[in-house]
Amino acid sequence: MIKGKVKIDRKTKNLVKRLKSDDIPVILHEDIDEVAAYSLLEKKVKVIINCAKSFTGRFPAQGVKILLSHNITIIDDLGEDIFNQIKEGDFLEVKENEIYLNGKYLCEAKYLTKEEFEYFYQKSFKEMEKLLENFIENTLEYAKKEKGFILGQFEMPEIQTKIAGKHVLVVTRGSSFKKDIKAIKSYITEVKPVIIAVDGAADALIEEKIKPHIIIGDMDSVSEESLFKCDEIIVHSYPNGYAPGLERIKTLGLDAKVIACPGTSEDVALLLAYEKGAELIVSVGSHSSMLDFLEKGRKGMSSTFLVRLKIGPKLVDARGVSKLYTERVSLKYIGILIISALIPILAVLMITPPFQYFFYLIQLKLRVILR
Repeated sequence: MIKGKVKIDRKTKNLVKRLKSDDIPVILHEDIDEVAAYSLLEKKVKVIINCAKSFTGRFPAQGVKILLSHNITIIDDLGEDIFNQIKEGDFLEVKENEIYLNGKYLCEAKYLTKEEFEYFYQKSFKEMEKLLENFIENTLEYAKKEKGFILGQFEMPEIQTKIAGKHVLVVTRGSSFKKDIKAIKSYITEVKPVIIAVDGAADALIEEKIKPHIIIGDMDSVSEESLFKCDEIIVHSYPNGYAPGLERIKTLGLDAKVIACPGTSEDVALLLAYEKGAELIVSVGSHSSMLDFLEKGRKGMSSTFLVRLKIGPKLVDARGVSKLYTERVSLKYIGILIISALIPILAVLMITPPFQYFFYLIQLKLRVILR
């Protein structure tokens, strides 16, 4: 039987901020993405109740695969009506195939099994060709409309942070971005790049005791702590100038500049670094594939495609660097190190009188035995 207090939110990224291991998370997240899956795993939850379809089969989203591989129980596709009946702090029990809310029967529990998921996961690859065709068409269609984005047909704000001639690290909440941050810590310490965090990525940097110089985004997922600790805040608004995130910044009594342009906040961060004269731009957790954008609910990647075309010579993509190289200490090297350390110790011991006498006794003993 599963039981516990409910933590509920329409946005998984907001839910995990207040989630504890003994809570039962209730989400409304269609096609759970990789970042959401890892954020739930970090909270050590044992069960997830999703009122939407965790895996629709439209494309091979990775979230469910990650959760099931860690033996997380997923109760799936309960419907938005059920979601609306549950409130934060409610007590929820799952007894076999039935769900009880505050002691009263709520609905049937629909478990998403590994076998069921694997069937639809393999099937989703067959849909990729058609999906890719539509994705490319959308990307090219919007690229024509958004070409002004990289041609400088919008105003880039003046900033206090000096970027010209420096390395700039742009961190986004993408696949394995937390591990990648740890993997390049020595680079951050030695080179001291200007650090631009895209929205909630700032929180991961703060956890590692790395202060972002600039935070860019719509401010919907970054914590207040990060906002107060960074040097500058840039709110990314819609092309018409509407910036819902600006109200939050003003409520906190903080100052912010606004960039009104199409594209993602990640694109804006990369373009800002480029336009301000960065010598090198290092991107961590970047979204650069069709799957990344489908998981975010976007139909194309026109702005990202255009931005990367422009800044390409200066861009180094460090996404997945933690997977490329994981530092392991070989037993062979440990053995060599131990032997290397013992040699000078033995050399010193051999010239000290007590040990010379000890070795002499051993030699006498061996002669008696070998006679």
